[in-house]
Amino acid sequence: MADSGNAGLLGRLAVHYKLLTMEQLQGVIGQQGLVQEPVPIGEVMVGMKLISPEQLESLLKVQEEYIENQGNGGDLEPFTAAQAARRTTPSPEAPSVPVKGGAVAKLSVTGMAKSSLLDSILREAVAIGASDVHVHANTPILMRVNGELKPHGERVDSSKTEQMVRSLLVEGQREVLDDEGQLDFAYEIAGVARFRCNAYRQQQGTDVILRVIPPSPPSLGQLGLPSSLAALANFHQGMVLITGPSGCGKSSTLAALLNIVNEERPDHILTIEDPIEYIHTSNRCLVNQREVFRHTGSFSRALRAALREDPDIIAIGELRDHETISLAITAAETGHLVFGTLHTNDTIRTINRLIGVFQPDEQAQIRTMLSESLQAVVSQRLVPRADGNGRVPALEILINNQAVGSMIRASKTFQLRSVLETGSAHGMRLLDDSLAELVRDGVVAREVALRFAIEPRKFPD
Repeated sequence: MADSGNAGLLGRLAVHYKLLTMEQLQGVIGQQGLVQEPVPIGEVMVGMKLISPEQLESLLKVQEEYIENQGNGGDLEPFTAAQAARRTTPSPEAPSVPVKGGAVAKLSVTGMAKSSLLDSILREAVAIGASDVHVHANTPILMRVNGELKPHGERVDSSKTEQMVRSLLVEGQREVLDDEGQLDFAYEIAGVARFRCNAYRQQQGTDVILRVIPPSPPSLGQLGLPSSLAALANFHQGMVLITGPSGCGKSSTLAALLNIVNEERPDHILTIEDPIEYIHTSNRCLVNQREVFRHTGSFSRALRAALREDPDIIAIGELRDHETISLAITAAETGHLVFGTLHTNDTIRTINRLIGVFQPDEQAQIRTMLSESLQAVVSQRLVPRADGNGRVPALEILINNQAVGSMIRASKTFQLRSVLETGSAHGMRLLDDSLAELVRDGVVAREVALRFAIEPRKFPD
């Protein structure tokens, strides 16, 4: 079915059902104008990998039904306020969408495939509380439960894992995996969980790791975090960083803090993620979630645009590079509240990392900016419980005050440990002190705590 003669309507439908943004549609129209021979706008959208061929087919069907019931003129039925407030990764289920004139069309807005091959395994992983599912060529399926990888079933050969991986992907994603050898994406089983996925090729075949993301953001209590951390959601500007190694729960802590803001303040939250993990439905806040490579080219590109999109809170999935860190500090300094995550082992290394990505002649200025804009750094670990029932968070918390700001400006971050040791009245604590408390309370075994301590030799007996 061709879309000639109705290009404007098809584009408006794509934006209306949130397959494209207005900015993306303008780019499609501009690209369409560059070719000598007329090309249907739907083919351009598919060629630019903004929508899949299946989504185009569904759009064309909706367009046909709309024209039959309404004609070429008139405005599209507007979204409700709640729908307009949401920018979420669509559910795999194709929703029923009202079309003006009373007709109802089935529009497939998913960017994700359905995988009967893996869904039963993923459902079981969620049921037993696994945090990750590993699909590796020529090995059994592995599930990480309470921090330990455990085999699940028989060995799976490389042809089967290839089939499993590709069953998770839509056409454009398969091409990226083929071209680049790795791919980050999200997969969802409606009503069960979302999964943050990384697929990659390796010597024996194609693998995928799937991190379980619950269907709704957690509370601090559900994560075992102290209620005092809720104070970090009360800031109205500056930077709050959640740090730690991979798999330590940074994304969940960030989601819990954003959920507090969403429940308590009438603000605009903009998240930039790769991929989108927890889905935040607008509550008191208006929440927009953007996915890198799907909705924007990069973290830094989305951050530059964010400064013109009137956000109150900006959440950055990962501070990866010089430009992203620079823009985040600028945003925090210019009146926004910026949340971000970083792969660093403690609060002091976090500050050194932020400063260290800049050239030596820039660092004095960055120290000054950071000393004024940084609000708090939380470094965390997930430590196995002594009773074997899951893991418990251990935290290091640095709160910026006059002493901390002075040390950052004077390039004396090595002295911050003494502030952490004596700053409990301000909500600060060392990671080693948090671990020692867990040992004293019988929650964590001492030999386990030692593996996570920053200075094991100083760890109390």
